[in-house]
Amino acid sequence: MKRILMPLVVAAMALAMVACGTKTTKTDKDMNTLTFTTKQAAAMTVIACNEARGDQSSLAGAIHEGFEAGLTANQMKEALSQLYAYTGFPRSLNALGTLQKVMEQRGDVDMGPESSPLPHGYDALKQGTEVQTRLSGQPFNYDFCPAEDYYLKAHLFGDIFARDVLTYADRELVTVSALSGLEDVMPQLQAHVRGALNMGVTDEQLAAIPIALKAAGLEAEALRCEAAIAAVNGSPQVVSPSSFPLGQPNDAYAQYFIGQSYLAVLDTVSGLCNVTFEPCCRNNWHIHHHAVQVLVCVSGRGWYQEWGKEPVELKPGTVVTVPAGTKHWHGAAADSWMQHLAYFTAQQPGFRNEWLEPVDDKQYSKL
Repeated sequence: MKRILMPLVVAAMALAMVACGTKTTKTDKDMNTLTFTTKQAAAMTVIACNEARGDQSSLAGAIHEGFEAGLTANQMKEALSQLYAYTGFPRSLNALGTLQKVMEQRGDVDMGPESSPLPHGYDALKQGTEVQTRLSGQPFNYDFCPAEDYYLKAHLFGDIFARDVLTYADRELVTVSALSGLEDVMPQLQAHVRGALNMGVTDEQLAAIPIALKAAGLEAEALRCEAAIAAVNGSPQVVSPSSFPLGQPNDAYAQYFIGQSYLAVLDTVSGLCNVTFEPCCRNNWHIHHHAVQVLVCVSGRGWYQEWGKEPVELKPGTVVTVPAGTKHWHGAAADSWMQHLAYFTAQQPGFRNEWLEPVDDKQYSKL
């Protein structure tokens, strides 16, 4: 009689727990292993990067590729939802809207499993602190802003990372791929490259991210990712801070610059070049005789100054026309890289550059 009653009692208890809304324990899924196949990982990489770039047309195509590779709708929902913490709600919501449209167009998508229920009494702050410590490789406390520290631990690494539709390794692949699509976040990108390795992503799987980005035509994003991986591996490389090519070290003119600059010739006929300045880098005072120079700032922040006049701040979109025979200099701000396009117009016979004295350090430090 006892043998008959025991299963009935267990079943009755289970039904009572469901009726009362009590959550069962979480499944024992290995959260420190990448679950995507090679093809799925490549598709998810391109999806996450295009979410960060805000390119809905390319994202739609990547989502179609994701479904063809065997990714489920819930995996993509989870990735795009998570990314609000890294790219903001607007991009995340736009991307989810694109996913919804693609699903409506296809009609026959695999939704995939939902997230497993969390244990009763789940402590998001405690769990998130443990996850963040593993990801960082050491305890991390953002004492400068305790509220942000709590959001990171309890919400991002607690509430979000606890959802096992994606593993920790899956989520870090998504994060690295997305951050590769953003300019000026290299410290965070490098941190998450390390985090991906700490969470079980292998070196080979990590190296496949820029390969997938290049295959999708995302060259600048792939270079960013490669630079972050190289820095983490102890062999840092300089990467363009924007979609414009970095080019080569500007060694031919190094004697006329303070700091390192890079030169990329974009068009040999017009002489259009992209010049990249590292922080604090600037050229000497100089004069272009018998030609007008045009500068178009495309990335970062810097300065342009004519002799006897106040400096002009260079920001993306700033256009400066340097009259022929005008003594001037230009370069990056002390705390920012800067890129500008440069070309000459109205060239006359006798065109030449005259290089003069360096910009005074005291004068520059006041900017």
